[in-house]
Order: sequence, then structure tokens, then C-alpha cells
Amino acid sequence: MGNTTSGRGDTPVRIDVVTTRGGDGGQTSLGSGVRVSKASLRIEMLGALDEANASIGMIGATIGAGHALAPILQKFQSLLFDLGGLLCVPDRVPDDAMGPAILRWIEAESEVLRAAQEPLRSFVLPGGTPAAAASHVARTTIRRAERVLVALSETEFVPNEAIQIVNRLSDFFFLLGRYFNDDGRSDLAWVPGSSV
Repeated sequence: MGNTTSGRGDTPVRIDVVTTRGGDGGQTSLGSGVRVSKASLRIEMLGALDEANASIGMIGATIGAGHALAPILQKFQSLLFDLGGLLCVPDRVPDDAMGPAILRWIEAESEVLRAAQEPLRSFVLPGGTPAAAASHVARTTIRRAERVLVALSETEFVPNEAIQIVNRLSDFFFLLGRYFNDDGRSDLAWVPGSSV
């Protein structure tokens, strides 16, 4: 990878080398420079956020860059990178960018989807259209990231804002799955006992 530059504000990220061999022994560096096992709970949590981010990318690839929701999905992906940047440094306290305003924004985007949808009358089976199925995959990977965040918070400092953000995102992607199933009209409803 060449001279790649990106980042928030005046803090560019430059990656000139991808293969460093620094992790060949099963350790990696946190944002603070501290070396930890790749099996540590903090690294597991960062990996779960990465998986969630990639699953959102799959939705974007499914719907295409021209879709009205594509910019929102990219903002959510950037938010997950920002969250990973915060959480890769133990004891870092979030700035205003991770405060109540971001929660209100996610809630507002969720409400736009919910307001147009059929009322829920049953649990929804993950599936339907390809975009709906991809949204449910994103929802479940985000829920897994939330579980790891909560587990980490029981032994180390994790800002409560991080858990709240991930919780709100999982709600959004549930609603997004319904959006891609004709606002819930073509949802696959769970019928209790239908498996026997």
C-alpha cells in the first residue's frame, strides 16, 4: 500500500507498510504503544468492531454508491473507525464527538426508517432481499461487538458512550433490514412451531 492519507481534521493517517511482521509472535500494539496478546479481550473487541464495519460495507456494496442511504452507511463506518480509535487506547475518555449528539443522530436516522414501517407482529427471520439479509448480518455482528464491549467493561475502563453507540447502531440495522424488505411488508415472520 502506498502513501495513503486519511483521517479526521488535522490528524492524517499514513500507512506506508502493511506487512510489518510485528504480529508474527501473536502480539500487537494498542494505540498507546503497549504490546498485548492478540487474544486479549480489548483486541477481540476491536476485531468485532472491524467485522461490524466490514458487514456494513457489504450492505453498501449490495445497494450501490448511488443509493440514498449509501452516505449514511459510510458515516456509520467512519463512526466505527472513530470508536476503534478511541478504544484502542485504554483509559481514553471520549471527546464531544462521541457525546449525546451522535446518539441523537443515530436515533433520528432510526426513527426515519421506523416511521414508514409496518408494525411488528412477530419476530423477524433474518433474510428476504439481499440487502435485508446483509443488514441482519450487520445487526448481529454489531450485537456481538456490543457483547464484547460489555465484557471488557467488567474488567477495564470502557466509556459508557461506546456501549450506547453500538446499542443504537444495532437498532438501526434491524430497522434497515425491514426497510429493504419493503418496510416490513415482505419480512419473513417467525411462526412458532413451524420447524416441526
